[in-house]
Amino acid sequence: MSKIDPTLFSAHEHALEREHHLCPLCGGSLSVRYGKHGPFLGCSAYPACDYIRPLTSHSVELQKVLEGSACPACGQLLAIKKGRYGLFIGCTQYPLCLHIESQDEQGPSDVLCPACGRGHLVSRTSRYGKIFYACDGFPHCKYVVNDKPVAKPCPQCGWPMLIERQTRQGHKLCCPQKLCDYQTDL
Repeated sequence: MSKIDPTLFSAHEHALEREHHLCPLCGGSLSVRYGKHGPFLGCSAYPACDYIRPLTSHSVELQKVLEGSACPACGQLLAIKKGRYGLFIGCTQYPLCLHIESQDEQGPSDVLCPACGRGHLVSRTSRYGKIFYACDGFPHCKYVVNDKPVAKPCPQCGWPMLIERQTRQGHKLCCPQKLCDYQTDL
C-alpha cells in the first residue's frame, strides 16, 4: 500500500482557486459580499469595477420528456423540469422557445372578473408558494383576491361574485367587498 505525500497538499492556495477568485473585467480579487438576496462574489475594486457573480446557480434540471405532447408555441416536445420555484412544464427547445406552464395550471374559470367585466379569474401561485386568484387580463386589469371565487352575486350589495373563506366556524361564502359584511355557511 502506497502512502500519499502530504507535501502535495501543503500549498496555501491552488492555482485553480486563485484563478477562480480573479475578476474577469479588471483582474482584481473577488470577495464574498452580502446583499438583500443573499451572498454573492463581487470585485474588490468596487465602485470602479462593478462585476458580480452569484455563488449558487439556479439552473433548470430536465426531469422527464412528455412523449406525445406538443408545445403550443413551437410544436416541439414538452418536458417536466425542476427550477428555482419547483416543478414546471416547459418546452424542450429552451432558450429558443420560452413557453412554460405550471404543473397545476388551470384554464380560465367560470368566474368573470368583477373589476373589468371582460377577463376571468384564474388561479396563480406567488413566489412564496401561496395561491391567489387574479384576472387573466393582467396588466390591464389588476384585480386580485386571496380566497377562491364563486360565481354567485352578493345578495346584500350586488357584487357579482362571492369568495369561499375558511373561518373558525367552518367554510363560509363571503362578499369580498370591505364595506359589505355578508357571509353565509356553505
